[in-house]
Amino acid sequence: MQLLQEQPVAVAPPVEQTEEVIPPSLDHTLDQFTDCADLVHRSFPKANLDVVYFAFLVGNDEFLRDIAMPFSDVTESEAALRLTQSQYMPVNNSKDCIKGILNGKAAIFFQDVAFLVDISHPIGRSIAQSETETVITGPHDGFVENLVHNLSVVRRRIKSSHVKTVTLEVGEVSKTIVVLVYMEDIVDMSFVQMLRDRIQQIEVDSVFETNQLVQLIDDNPNSLFPQFMTTERPDAICSKIVAGRVACFVEGSPSAFSCPTSFFEFFSSPDDYYQRWQLGTALRILRIIGFLITMIFTALYVSVTTFHYEMIPHTMLLNLTESRSKVPFPPLVEAIMMETTIELLREAGARLPSKIGQTIGIVGGIVIGQAAVQAGFTSNILIIAVALSAIASFVIPSYLMSASIRLIRFGIIFLAGILGNFGIIVGVGLVVIHLSGITNMGTSYLTPIAPISTYDWLDTFARGPFWSLRKRPSQARTNNEVKSRPRK
Repeated sequence: MQLLQEQPVAVAPPVEQTEEVIPPSLDHTLDQFTDCADLVHRSFPKANLDVVYFAFLVGNDEFLRDIAMPFSDVTESEAALRLTQSQYMPVNNSKDCIKGILNGKAAIFFQDVAFLVDISHPIGRSIAQSETETVITGPHDGFVENLVHNLSVVRRRIKSSHVKTVTLEVGEVSKTIVVLVYMEDIVDMSFVQMLRDRIQQIEVDSVFETNQLVQLIDDNPNSLFPQFMTTERPDAICSKIVAGRVACFVEGSPSAFSCPTSFFEFFSSPDDYYQRWQLGTALRILRIIGFLITMIFTALYVSVTTFHYEMIPHTMLLNLTESRSKVPFPPLVEAIMMETTIELLREAGARLPSKIGQTIGIVGGIVIGQAAVQAGFTSNILIIAVALSAIASFVIPSYLMSASIRLIRFGIIFLAGILGNFGIIVGVGLVVIHLSGITNMGTSYLTPIAPISTYDWLDTFARGPFWSLRKRPSQARTNNEVKSRPRK
């Protein structure tokens, strides 16, 4: 039998499907913007020229300078000559033409050729101090909703050619611009590439705010704790960039975020670096104490009054017994009721106008607390414990971290009411275990404790003097030393 020899079959390489390029035209552009009442179409018959733009995205002065005055009374040949100037950019794709109009540019159609000219006039508030991150000393400017202004503030503070930017686009419908900013030769480029890949993989209709974006790129999206440091302060973001981290700005958002981020960064404030290092260290220690108080103080009251009366001093025991004798609820229910009341007052104060909100927060807390004690709904000691926990939560500079801790506090109170002090230990242990499992951009969330980096403690639990802070954070994965003034 004769064997048949297989002949090699030539396989054609796969053909890449390229998007069809539609040349820009006036009819196609107007068809795409059908039923848009704010679209303006102006014709210049003498120059054989048509202009299309959105009325509320352009400025009057810009329109007069680049459209009305150059093309009002000119011939076709003169218009062709003026369109050779640099501000008139030719476009070959209808998609780019439509995108330019949506970004505040005017499309000029002349002899089957389309040009874009930037006559946008963004409307927004002027640069002002951040209301959520106030400082006593230091700069008082803050980011605004204008992306160009935010990037210019960074450029003014870091006058270096090594500051690089990467522009991305997020949102299938909103087409929101996202800009990554980093310091070349200092940052670990794997962070830049990782963040870029995550943003490019986002598939949503719209993203309008920085805090929306970070929830889409979290390592642990189901965690209560914020995993990216968001701020409205330019000085804070610039310090992160110089330290080897990546900053990200979102168009239309007054805040930016930096990464990688550690849990302990949420307890530092720009104020720490504008004061003497001894005072900055004392304030950081105070914030950590406030964190412990707001998380376990009310739970400790529930545990002691339910299971561990032996922990109460004898001089206080009689007063506590007398105060609780009129309360018809067990300590667990009593504490949950008062904590919920405090959260309602806090939320009401935040949503109402500033002057009314302050009145509601102060007067409401005093009146409701005093009335609850007199009516026998709660004890005096619990009012003190709840008020101290609420005040301690305000010490934490980050609102997102403060809100997360307040929510976790309810769980620890519940465990304390069931298991006593053992429940508090279990609750705190679960929080520590959860924090140990969180990562941010592939780095440990509990840096510099896990893994241990004793040098970073000088700028984590303390604010060491500047002459001692010669290296950048270990979480940034850079060994470059900081250029600091030698100690005299």
